[in-house]
Amino acid sequence: MLSRVADACFWLSRYIERAETTARIVDVNIQLLLDFEDQHGGTGEQYWLPILATLEDQERFGKVHTEMSGDAVMSFVTFEKKNPHSIISCISMARENARTVREQISSEMWEQLNRLFLSLHSPSAQAAFSESPIDFYRSLVDSLHSFQGITDATMTHGEGWQFLQAGKFLERADSTSRVLDIKYHILLPSGEQVGGTVDITQWMAVLRSCSAMEAFLKISHGHVSSWQVAEFLILHDKFPRSLRFCVDSLDHALHSISGTDGAHFSNEAERLCGIVRSNLDYTTIKTVFQSGLHQYLDQTQLRLMEISAALVQTYCSWMDKK
Repeated sequence: MLSRVADACFWLSRYIERAETTARIVDVNIQLLLDFEDQHGGTGEQYWLPILATLEDQERFGKVHTEMSGDAVMSFVTFEKKNPHSIISCISMARENARTVREQISSEMWEQLNRLFLSLHSPSAQAAFSESPIDFYRSLVDSLHSFQGITDATMTHGEGWQFLQAGKFLERADSTSRVLDIKYHILLPSGEQVGGTVDITQWMAVLRSCSAMEAFLKISHGHVSSWQVAEFLILHDKFPRSLRFCVDSLDHALHSISGTDGAHFSNEAERLCGIVRSNLDYTTIKTVFQSGLHQYLDQTQLRLMEISAALVQTYCSWMDKK
């Protein structure tokens, strides 16, 4: 496969996953506000800064807006074309990557992505957003889920598909670590205690941000604690958005691309991924909390960035290979 094609497939998938994560996080935050704002008051910054912190967009936001409010943040992370992390920017870049590899993807994939691109750039998108932000974001997530389903159902599961899988699960692992870390950016309202109603509600919001609520409650029997939520989102080997599942799937995609058996590695991306995978296989949540959850997640994000850079260097540096 050409390096140019591998690069486009990898980033197409990452942008799709990034847009879906942003839409889900904002949707959950809106619902969280409905639970807390009337009871506790608070400033717009208190409720919306965690969203910008998770997406690492605080500095960019400050260059566009002088005051922080719900409407300003939602508009910035959804429709702001100057923000490369916004949903509309991600969909635009995903479409551009898809356009360059039309011969590799199915026509159904292109049509779904193109419809979404045109919809977001139409006046009807702004109207739907103004009428009901929650419905807008849920519809957006449904459209992105449809793209993933169409991809799996209509594209040959060869090298191109494996690069899509690598991009999806690398981005998803990074997103899950950031969503879990968002709890450290949320301050409990005055008078509330760790383990209290508000704290538990916030942890439940973290689960909803990862589409993990129902799956978690089935194994926790309705009990929610920081340890249980963190363990589920980091170490569960069957939940498709846990760090462990994502890294396992990324490792499988990388070995499928190179043809190397899972017990060995043939490039730096596989070696680094194997280290992260081994760590997740043999660590415990007690060890994670002893070292510090925030520190552990920070380290994991750095390792994922290294894997991404190594993958791009190995397979996607097509400008250097011309």
